[in-house]
Amino acid sequence: MAKLIGNAPNQVPTNADLGSMAFEDKKNYATISSSIHQPYRNIIINGDMSIAQRGTNATSLSSNGYFTVDRWKSIHGVGLGVWTDEQSTDVPTGQGFSHSFKATCTTADASPASGDIVQLIQEIEGQNMVSLKKGTANAEPVALSFWVKSNVTGTYTVEWRDADNNRHICASYTITTNDTWEKKTITFTGDTLSAFVYDNTTCGNIGFCYGAGSNFTSGTLATSWSSRNIANSAVGQVNVGASINNYFQITGVQLEAGTTASDFEFLPYDVNLQRCQRYCFVANTNNYSSLCNAYFDTTTAVRGGIITFPTIMRASPTITYTGTPSNFNISRAGTSNTGASTLPSATFIRPYSYELLATSSATSVAGYSTRILLLSDAIITIDAEL
Repeated sequence: MAKLIGNAPNQVPTNADLGSMAFEDKKNYATISSSIHQPYRNIIINGDMSIAQRGTNATSLSSNGYFTVDRWKSIHGVGLGVWTDEQSTDVPTGQGFSHSFKATCTTADASPASGDIVQLIQEIEGQNMVSLKKGTANAEPVALSFWVKSNVTGTYTVEWRDADNNRHICASYTITTNDTWEKKTITFTGDTLSAFVYDNTTCGNIGFCYGAGSNFTSGTLATSWSSRNIANSAVGQVNVGASINNYFQITGVQLEAGTTASDFEFLPYDVNLQRCQRYCFVANTNNYSSLCNAYFDTTTAVRGGIITFPTIMRASPTITYTGTPSNFNISRAGTSNTGASTLPSATFIRPYSYELLATSSATSVAGYSTRILLLSDAIITIDAEL
């Protein structure tokens, strides 16, 4: 049986000893630091693709945006094919993952225009990056690891971009077997020039390319830190968009300080969800059927519905209402419920809450209290993404 020891035989460790505690198991000694990984070491949020608040499938995509899995932005350039994005349940066997991201080509483009590109990127908040000590003599290298799958074998590229200072470093990797999950590990050196800015805006991103035009492939791949030149960002990249039904699939993305990739850091579902909700929160009938209490300011104008977010968001968000107006249901004292006559609006928007305003399609009494319900297709998307 292993026992915990201090700095001397039979000594109970004191607080001063905590930094040098070890386990003793007869002849074998191992320091705690060599066997226990740092918690929250993964800079990437939702790297296991398990959270998809906006939906699990989006079709006919030819523009940039957040469509399915949280925190992951699809870049579709200006016309490299048309795509379907999905949160897939196809994952590497026996690795603990439940979901992956999958992009499938539905309209092919075998000859991309020079400015075309398709990528999956994650924008990273500056407050999450300063620990890498970028811009100092002690700049940390980072290890990037992920599982990837495609029916198109060949060379793929990934770009680690410093948006604060317009710098980047890139790497290539090879998918060797089609339709087979493969694990890849890449190490990027630390950058001793130009520090990240400590704030709540984008300081950089990690981007996985799966097709690009000559603007991105005509140079020499930037395998060391340099001023960003897009011609050096995707050199040698295969074009997954060359044929219909080609696909690119990825999960288990981890970016951490150091030169060695550790096992993927699985977080509890609720923790992962809350980290995603700093950037986006979707209210619908699944989680907020009874949305809030409010009151009739006039016989038809409803206000005072304070929506409090599950966590403080990155910044004051954009509020978007979708669905049928009448499915934003308004209760009325002493009579039947009614619906909103138009989609609601928002005021007093802050990173922690906002006030919902609505117009009832039927009258009530000014000053009476009411309750707002979300029915059927009524959805509120609260977005503070980077």
